[in-house]
Amino acid sequence: MALTSIRLGDYIERSTENNSDLKYGEELITGVNSSGVFAPPKGSTLGVDLKPYKIVNNGAFVYNPTRLNLGSLAYRTEGLCIVSHLYMIFYLTEEGKKIIDPQWLYIYFHRDEFKREVTFRNFGSQRPEFNFKDMSDIIVPLPDIDTQRKYAGIYNAMSSNQQCYERGLEDLKLTCDAYIEDLRRKIPCEEIGPYIEPVNDTNSKGLYTHVQGVESSGSFIDTRANMQGVDISKYTIVPKGNIAYNPSRINIGSIAMYSDDEPCVVSPMYSVFRVTNTSKVLPEYLMLWFGRTEFQRYTWYYAAGSVRDTFDFNLMKEVKFPIPSIDIQKDIVDIFTVYKERKSINDRLKSQIKDICPVLIKGSIEEARKEA
Repeated sequence: MALTSIRLGDYIERSTENNSDLKYGEELITGVNSSGVFAPPKGSTLGVDLKPYKIVNNGAFVYNPTRLNLGSLAYRTEGLCIVSHLYMIFYLTEEGKKIIDPQWLYIYFHRDEFKREVTFRNFGSQRPEFNFKDMSDIIVPLPDIDTQRKYAGIYNAMSSNQQCYERGLEDLKLTCDAYIEDLRRKIPCEEIGPYIEPVNDTNSKGLYTHVQGVESSGSFIDTRANMQGVDISKYTIVPKGNIAYNPSRINIGSIAMYSDDEPCVVSPMYSVFRVTNTSKVLPEYLMLWFGRTEFQRYTWYYAAGSVRDTFDFNLMKEVKFPIPSIDIQKDIVDIFTVYKERKSINDRLKSQIKDICPVLIKGSIEEARKEA
């Protein structure tokens, strides 16, 4: 058999085994994100009834019926876990294991072509859920098992390299966090107000046209607003090294330092400031603290007590951080810069792995056709 078309339902079986005896606790709860990876739940699981939760063992395919078109499907290899009763779970049957490599099937599911097929099959339905019957009706062009394993091996090698790189990345992040926590314990905190000043330079002469905003990931982006007919002469100019934040969204990470040589402009709703003495405080060092979840919680707490629930510049001046010597600040910033660069590389590796899925499936199918 070189290439054949199969109905997937003839080779898979659904599992509905649940945690009715409460044998497994909250520590085993997980979910599936749109990257096709098992991940801890975002919401609180305290007090949740775990009886309906489904049990997932190695070899299981788990997917969210309402988000499958976004990629919410994963293959379990990391041991037992439990997932919400809303997830669908299936395994290859004994007959299925003879002709289908599970990793190849996982790659097949993570192509844009498959996601479009899910969207198409859901179109017009009252509730766009891709249930087990829908999954069973999928027709898969299947190469022989050896060809599947060959191309799955390429994917596994790339994934293994990326995961190894990511583990080193997390170690570096832990080093950064430990360094900062050590500073908090050893150095008294002081208000940053004496080291910063507001920037109110408006674009009154119309010299700059690059309108940007700050997203919750802590980076500048081109504005999403419709700028047709908008007068940007009142927008604030942001030169390189200045920091801008959204007073209403800083609690979710909307603060960033501008790094391009050519200045941009931001809406007057933003607060913009600069460090007045970079021989005492580095703006990059401040950004390390601004990027921490502890700082986001701090801004939420103090903004909640203000008149408009915003974190204005007066509140920013009252923020307290430990301020070590400039040499120590540079060391910390250098470590974090390396971390960000490696994180960027890791993100590109993940993107390459995602992009190679359709290439591998196409290659395996074409190779099987040649052998037919």
